[in-house]
Amino acid sequence: QVQLVESGGGLVQAGGSLRLSCAASGRTLSSYAMGWFRQAPGKEREFVAVISWSGGTTYNRDSVKGRFTISRDNAKNTVYLQMNSLKPEDTAVYYCAASLDFVGSSSQRYNYWGQGTQVTVSS
Repeated sequence: QVQLVESGGGLVQAGGSLRLSCAASGRTLSSYAMGWFRQAPGKEREFVAVISWSGGTTYNRDSVKGRFTISRDNAKNTVYLQMNSLKPEDTAVYYCAASLDFVGSSSQRYNYWGQGTQVTVSS
């Protein structure tokens, strides 16, 4: 069992930056691929970024490429999402998730989820 806790969300003006963290407990994160997803009000949850077990492979959704960077520190059992040049359309609750056997964008393939952290970008 893995428990995931996100932090780092908040209110920021357009063009600003935030760094989200996802801390794990219960088991070491090095066995899991880690993803970030987001859900805006009235919309379905969508994939944002994923990083493989070793950190050697990452994928981002097109709309955040060049702005968001996913990284991990397995020694600290933590995954990060650095978000730069934020836009109002990035406003959402951001979730981290862990997958034992999948590195990709399908939320159904993730085994554990955090409770989410709110990111609000004002124009």
